[in-house]
Amino acid sequence: MEFTAAARLKVRLTPADVGKRVSVRAAVPSGAPGSKFTDTVGVLTSWTDGVLLITRRTGESVRIPEDLLVAGKQVPAEPARRRGPSAGFAELARVAARAWQPVESERLGEWELRAAGGFTRRANSVLPLGDPGTGLDDALARVRAWYAARGLPAYVQIATGAAGTQEELGAALAERGWRREVSAEVWTGSLAPVADLTDDDARVRVEHTLGDAWTRRYQRTSEPGPDVLAVLTAGPSVSFATVPVASAPVAAPEPAPRTAPDAAGDVPAAIGRCVVDGRWAGFMAVEVGPAHRRQGLATAVMAALARRALDEGASAAWLQVETDNAPARALYAGMGFSVHHHYHHFRAV
Repeated sequence: MEFTAAARLKVRLTPADVGKRVSVRAAVPSGAPGSKFTDTVGVLTSWTDGVLLITRRTGESVRIPEDLLVAGKQVPAEPARRRGPSAGFAELARVAARAWQPVESERLGEWELRAAGGFTRRANSVLPLGDPGTGLDDALARVRAWYAARGLPAYVQIATGAAGTQEELGAALAERGWRREVSAEVWTGSLAPVADLTDDDARVRVEHTLGDAWTRRYQRTSEPGPDVLAVLTAGPSVSFATVPVASAPVAAPEPAPRTAPDAAGDVPAAIGRCVVDGRWAGFMAVEVGPAHRRQGLATAVMAALARRALDEGASAAWLQVETDNAPARALYAGMGFSVHHHYHHFRAV
């Protein structure tokens, strides 16, 4: 059906449009402060009992009563990208998964159940790229059981904000009581400009092997066990960048290392990890010690890894950054990266 509002604007939407990207204008309830209308753009994830549920690019869900609709229409599935390499969500999702591999995995239809002893949600969550081969409730019951058998919480990783992402699945998880815990973004950019940010910097060492010094700087875990090392070293072509502390002047007293230094040397001033997979180079674990910040070390690490990736045939770059990490977002935006899509981890409760 088609609703006609008093302003003669039309809502050219029906419940059959669930799953499509829409733009909706709704009247604000009488007596509410602010403007008379609100505008919402996102995926129509449900239309039941007279209420529309629209999921925005960021993953936020907006509920709009049907009787407040003023105007609405379908809009293109994905806005035109202004910069960076062209990429579909499914391609990037698979590339990112290969760059951060679990220790064990199991297929459930087109879903992949992943576990790595609890080290990071990415390696211990379901990657649902398609049909699980069974009803959703049955699939989620199997997911809960699989993770419970390993003493792990059950997580499902879903994405929003690009063509082919999983707004409907996210809404279905929320309706079933799954709680969204962490949201982050996948950014993409061209690789060559990153490599050109600095000249070949002698301070940065790039190797294909993971050294003990690198893990001492890595902040995601204090004692990297077998599962952590397996995740960090797995991938199509993995490189590790290290800036030894002797190569970077200390601007302030360095905090004591988590573990005592050994013959391999002190805690490095900066580190980074890059995985080359076909045309893509993924950047992860770029970290700089507090006493060595504001010296351009993060940029130097990124540039050195980018040059290695170019040598291996990559041309495009991606990385992941949490939505509240303002310094990292500013750094990557200055390098030419921009947001491709958002992703979220839903936990069973």
